[in-house]
Amino acid sequence: MSRDQEKQLILDALRVVQDPDLHKDIVTLEFIKNLAVCDGIVKFDLELTTPACPVKDQLKAEAEAAVLDLDFVSQVTINLTANVKTSLPPSNKLGGNVKNVIAVTSGKGGVGKSTCTVNIATALAATGAKVGILDADVYGPNIPVMMGATRRPEGKGKTLYPVKEHGVKTMSVGYLIEDGQPVMWRGPMLHRALEQFLQDVEWGELDYLLIDMPPGTGDAQLSVAQLVPLTGIVVVTMPQEVSLTDVRRAMGMAVEVKTPVLGVIENMTGEMFGKGGGEQIADAFDAPFLGSVPLQVELRKGGDAGVPTFVSDPDGPIGTMFSDIAGKIAAEVSKRQDSVLPVLEV
Repeated sequence: MSRDQEKQLILDALRVVQDPDLHKDIVTLEFIKNLAVCDGIVKFDLELTTPACPVKDQLKAEAEAAVLDLDFVSQVTINLTANVKTSLPPSNKLGGNVKNVIAVTSGKGGVGKSTCTVNIATALAATGAKVGILDADVYGPNIPVMMGATRRPEGKGKTLYPVKEHGVKTMSVGYLIEDGQPVMWRGPMLHRALEQFLQDVEWGELDYLLIDMPPGTGDAQLSVAQLVPLTGIVVVTMPQEVSLTDVRRAMGMAVEVKTPVLGVIENMTGEMFGKGGGEQIADAFDAPFLGSVPLQVELRKGGDAGVPTFVSDPDGPIGTMFSDIAGKIAAEVSKRQDSVLPVLEV
């Protein structure tokens, strides 16, 4: 049997391995790279759509079993790699280096949106993804504190360079004002500030840029929708009805500006605020439910100390939850990479 015939048999065997999120086999999806075979020894790269793929170990195990089932194969070595594709059109205010933009929003303040943002970002970065956070909550910029970033961003001309902490690039108006100084900007000033953060910040290459949105459905949300095509939004809610009422407005706005909802996170689940509301809202809007995060003092301490809980205890219960949530978000992004993303026109 020739080498080419052996390779074809290997590829045919690998067609039984299906990506459960993309609903196609890994050969059709062109995940198999650098296939080599010699004297029964098979090597290849399994190139996934994200390093945060939640089923990467499953796919690797199934691929290995499928190839080993061939009579002429005695050994299989699979190298897991990832190539995050962009969902953004070539002409956008971020240039060609930022591949996906995800807005983390809530519709209501005080639900732990920034806490979720920093833990999701660090969980994605821990997989090897290139991640940034843009703090769009200019009236209450919490990202510098929660990421433990105290230095000002460097600049050259009009260009600003993000501050990197815990493997994540960050930019916030909080770096540019003194502690306690109020930000009293009207809508046009807010729009211009967000435009500068998107356009004049040298983000470099990013697989995911998370935008930590302010509460509500006002100027900031409209400005972001106008300035850059969003891959999707992640909605954070508390379980009780008073939070869900505002979240419905945020979900409704996503529909109005034609932005995909990547999923809903229920935060502060537990005896004090109840549970189940996040899953109900996800079902009502036919959106993925990403998970419940219990009300835990460790999350508050991590935010105050500038060390997200995922960073301080990645293998603990909370760290594992955020790792799972980050993987689900990355999977949802991969599903939507072939869709056309609109920019809001007003």
